[in-house]
Amino acid sequence: MRTETPSADQIKHNWCLVDASDQILGRLATKIATILRGKHKPYFSPHLDTGDYVIVINAEKVRLTGNKEMQKTYKRYSGYPSGLKEVSFKRMLEKKPEEIIVHAVRGMLPKNILGRQIINKLKVYVGDKHPHIAQKPKVITVSNQEDN
Repeated sequence: MRTETPSADQIKHNWCLVDASDQILGRLATKIATILRGKHKPYFSPHLDTGDYVIVINAEKVRLTGNKEMQKTYKRYSGYPSGLKEVSFKRMLEKKPEEIIVHAVRGMLPKNILGRQIINKLKVYVGDKHPHIAQKPKVITVSNQEDN
């Protein structure tokens, strides 16, 4: 028996809709990364893009556990002296709440050409409106179980 690898024309990319309101960021990001990567499909292959498109709405309503809302910072470095920029979670939530989810999901994807291709299938929006109604996305529910 040989394992069948799907070809590019056999892979079907569906559209999924995820509501981020009152969801814990890390748990939400792992579910989104699994769908984007295609690990929920029976014909998953690690070297192919078998995943689905994911639309995330209500990005501004995502939450963190513990004291992370006060302590979490996002850093980027330009490469120049004194080029380190730090932005707190609160400030990022005010300015660009969609970047919080994109940053969390990007860290869970492969760090190669395939990962950069997969992250383009993630569409994050503030509010509950999105322009992808024509694709008829399937609603995905994320369980919000906290262990503490």
